Amino acid sequence: MSIEALNLIEVLINGLMAGVMYALVALGFVLIFKSSGIFNYAQGVMALFAAMTLVGLQTGQVPFAHLLNAITGMHVTHFGWNMPSGLAILLTLGVMVGLAFLVERLVLKHLVNQEPIILFMATIGLAFFLEGFGDLMWTAEIKQLDVGLPGGLSEWFEGASMALADPEAGYWGMYVDKLDVTAAVVAALLVISLTLFSQYTRAGRALRAVADDHQAALSVGISLRFIWVMVWSIAGLVALVAGIMWGSKTGVQTSLSLIALKALPVLMLGGFTSIPGAIVGGLIIGAGEKLFEYFVTSDAFHGLTGFNIDATENWFAYVLALLFLVFRPQGLFGDRIIERV
Repeated sequence: MSIEALNLIEVLINGLMAGVMYALVALGFVLIFKSSGIFNYAQGVMALFAAMTLVGLQTGQVPFAHLLNAITGMHVTHFGWNMPSGLAILLTLGVMVGLAFLVERLVLKHLVNQEPIILFMATIGLAFFLEGFGDLMWTAEIKQLDVGLPGGLSEWFEGASMALADPEAGYWGMYVDKLDVTAAVVAALLVISLTLFSQYTRAGRALRAVADDHQAALSVGISLRFIWVMVWSIAGLVALVAGIMWGSKTGVQTSLSLIALKALPVLMLGGFTSIPGAIVGGLIIGAGEKLFEYFVTSDAFHGLTGFNIDATENWFAYVLALLFLVFRPQGLFGDRIIERV
């Protein structure tokens, strides 16, 4: 196989892996929108908050240390111990479940049967509050997250790709990150579990009923408050997984919350109510942006047009989603738009 073909395959594989990372964030949006009709603007900040909490627990950081030191005059920042990653993850999940209870108790229960735009505005306020609260609790410094996930070059992909090339071509093999492969496996397990939960459990069917009509769901005995706590807890779990993957890859920093913006075109392609659609949309976006940049920065494109286009990954996903909306506004797997004439 030619080196050009192998390079193209490498770009495609890395694009698919990047798409899985986008889809992990999009899953949280889908879960909450599917169950409550709310577009949760705070999902990206939830991933940031979960990652910050996990690092803080792992490293034994004292919560609100700067505030406590300013009030008491002490200079304490850490407890002096490190927590095992498994225990830190479980405690962080408990924090996210507690956050779900607080969101339902303090925000959602007062907005039952309100217009979707009001609920959307509430999640915007929640996003800004949660980001500031996380900075106050754990500081805004860049943190390194390490829970023991494999990282670096995948020797298997490198060896397999070298075997496909001509031995005399001097091909060094594909670079595929082990962390991306791990994220792909975790995302696949999440999608399978959430799809089975949504389609084949009583609670999953109750989620869809609540999304269709709050009052109708209440009239048949479905506890709206319990459903909202449950779905926001599951969204917190998804945010924790996304925070772990993205935090391990790029570090835990404020910009981590901006990954939610990259999830928007994923939702537009896959559909706001489809869990498998989040993965499919992520794969399309991830592969599309990598392949597009590969072609427009190639020598062949430069020779044909006389110029190169740089930094296409910043805008390609949004342009693709915009074009897709023209032909299928509900997305590939979204609910069909039915209008009575």
